[in-house]
Amino acid sequence: MKTAILTDSTAYIPEELREKYHIHMIPLSVVISGETYQEEVNLSAEDFYTEVRNRKELPTTSQPPVGLFLELFEKLAKDYDEVISIHLSSGISGTYNGAITAGGMTSQIDVYAYDSEISCMVQGFYAIQAAELAMEGKTAKEIIERLDETKKSVRAYFMVDDLSHLQRGGRLNGAQAFIGSLLQVKPLLHFVDKQIVPFEKIRTRKRALGRIHELFAEDASKGIPLRAAVIHANRPDEAKEMKAALEAEYPHVDFYLSYFGPVIGTHLGESAIGLGWCKKEK
Repeated sequence: MKTAILTDSTAYIPEELREKYHIHMIPLSVVISGETYQEEVNLSAEDFYTEVRNRKELPTTSQPPVGLFLELFEKLAKDYDEVISIHLSSGISGTYNGAITAGGMTSQIDVYAYDSEISCMVQGFYAIQAAELAMEGKTAKEIIERLDETKKSVRAYFMVDDLSHLQRGGRLNGAQAFIGSLLQVKPLLHFVDKQIVPFEKIRTRKRALGRIHELFAEDASKGIPLRAAVIHANRPDEAKEMKAALEAEYPHVDFYLSYFGPVIGTHLGESAIGLGWCKKEK
């Protein structure tokens, strides 16, 4: 039994890691001033932030068409018996449901859609773990059981400079966005029940980053093996500095550097930064 691992572009797994682990990717799209771009294909994160920085109109995003899923599944069927299709939270996108729909339309390969209930590189951790297990010869059902176990340890917190993007995109309650803007806070957000919700409101960026560090320390100080990712929206220097400081303090943790690409960046805005982690299963 040969198992393919597929995730969508919002996992923002660096290309070299996708190649190393043989992880396949299906892109979501961003529409900017009437032009449609597939992120990670013909629009990079850096180019996206440059393009939209001075535009008043917020870009829109869209999930992969079912037809694109079907085309990819049938292509994978030439080399694989089954595919685990790992996607961003079904609470903020219909991508997971699109994979289910397309999977039901093909008899050429067994499709197992998986809702990560989160996004970005933490979603990518599921894909990396699944790929490692697939390389060991594990079946899709065995891999999903392990992913479910990992899900119990997943945590992620991110800070945004401006809540208006989440408000306008319908990803956060409008009253919460208004209060955040009025008080000039730097809110920490996280996922609860597949949705993005406020965690704490903090006055300054420095304090918000310090609070994220504190939350991470609650798990990292236990000495258990973890995977962790510093994720940024066009703030590479700040993210690299944060990653270096954490690596020095927690040498037993595998740290990654990733980014909020065009689709997630549309909703978070430039300057967002976050940290996500999970237990590294043996």
